[in-house]
Amino acid sequence: MDAKVTLSFNSAIIEGAKEYAASEGLSLSRLVELLLQKVIATGRHQNIEHIPIEDWVNMVAEGPATYNAKPIGKKQKAAFYKSHK
Repeated sequence: MDAKVTLSFNSAIIEGAKEYAASEGLSLSRLVELLLQKVIATGRHQNIEHIPIEDWVNMVAEGPATYNAKPIGKKQKAAFYKSHK
């Protein structure tokens, strides 16, 4: 049986979580439910940092993160350095 719960979070966290959930095809409620299930299923831990949320994130991730940067041109470099003087 589903029940409603009211939670309060920093607005930036909420927006980021909504974007992440949408990218995974989940609602924010479902994402939070899955994370809480993971915490409960893993049992007791010494502290919150020992909860293996990373394992769950790795399971739903599409693979290792990659960084694809475009080469920066002379005009972009000049604009960057000018803006930081």
